[in-house]
Amino acid sequence: MPDTMVNQTSAVPRARTQDGGPANPLVTDKGTTSIDDVVVAKIAGLAAREVSGVHAMGGGAARALGSMRGMVGGERSVAQGVSVEVGERQAAVDMDLVAEYGTAIPDLAAAVRRNVIAAVERMCGLEVTEVNIRVDDVHLPGQDRDKDREMGDGRREVIEQPEPRVQ
Repeated sequence: MPDTMVNQTSAVPRARTQDGGPANPLVTDKGTTSIDDVVVAKIAGLAAREVSGVHAMGGGAARALGSMRGMVGGERSVAQGVSVEVGERQAAVDMDLVAEYGTAIPDLAAAVRRNVIAAVERMCGLEVTEVNIRVDDVHLPGQDRDKDREMGDGRREVIEQPEPRVQ
């Protein structure tokens, strides 16, 4: 081995979480900005609902509780089905959703992932390290004829079926 050592610089950029990495817009010399988990969860939930093919958010139990809350006049949570971990510079998102029948699930997951990452990074200035998507169910056409139906923007629509005729 030679006695002299050559200082080589790596072509791989440092991760954003390391000291000396790129500047963080949330930490400045004028102060720091912290973003709560619920804020990121709401942004991610709304961004996922914007994607065509997403019927509802949340696992079966969460959707049932959301329906009960809606029946008694409570407001439906836009963060339903979304859990996040937020650090100083990064966020990770896990979401449960129900796909519309006929939607290609890999394409749906990719579209949801793109939309969530774009919304969280643009609005929060956080790097989104991962968006894990779990498809819990597939909504079939006509499945909820006599029930309320969640629309893509979080509103509810009552679908009424005509009274059966007795002869």
